Amino acid sequence: MKKIVVVALILICVLSLFSLGWCQEETPTPAPTNVEDKATAEAEGKSSGFIWALFGAAMAAFLGGVGSSIGTGIAGMAASGLISREPEKFVPTLILQALPGTQGIYGFLGALLVARQLGWLGGGVITPISAYTGWLFFAACLPVGITGLLSGIYQGKVAAAGINIVAKAGTSHVVKGIVYAVVVETYAILGLIATILLLNGIKI
Repeated sequence: MKKIVVVALILICVLSLFSLGWCQEETPTPAPTNVEDKATAEAEGKSSGFIWALFGAAMAAFLGGVGSSIGTGIAGMAASGLISREPEKFVPTLILQALPGTQGIYGFLGALLVARQLGWLGGGVITPISAYTGWLFFAACLPVGITGLLSGIYQGKVAAAGINIVAKAGTSHVVKGIVYAVVVETYAILGLIATILLLNGIKI
């Protein structure tokens, strides 16, 4: 329950920041009067866009990694308790423990997609973007980050329950535990697909 409250607070903070940035973007400002002021204002806008896009990519990787770390930790603790008594069940319990680790991969993939689209990879010229476009990248990273965080945690709990199935019913029933855990991961996959579609829709 405490974790759910923490996640809710994080979501509120993120949405508040998003609303604040949107309002600032929509607020009209006096037009610069000379060429130098125009160049300065344009550079500041592009710098702000770069920062928010970078923050979105980092958030996708960070939240997905946190969800996977917690989930694999929960499943790993359950597996360790079983293996201390029945070491021959190592392989099926390892499979169940590894399942919550995919959310971190999804978040990392989302960050790579942002980096590729903006030219951060390969040592090429970085594509300058406006503050508005930077917020679009930030928003596009939300689905994979948030679903990765939550599904990783709960998939770890389901995987731990699957390890209990193996402990009580034997290794022949490990597939049932895997199926239960994969159902939770479905929503992490949907979050990744949503992020990919949103990123593909951003024009720079």
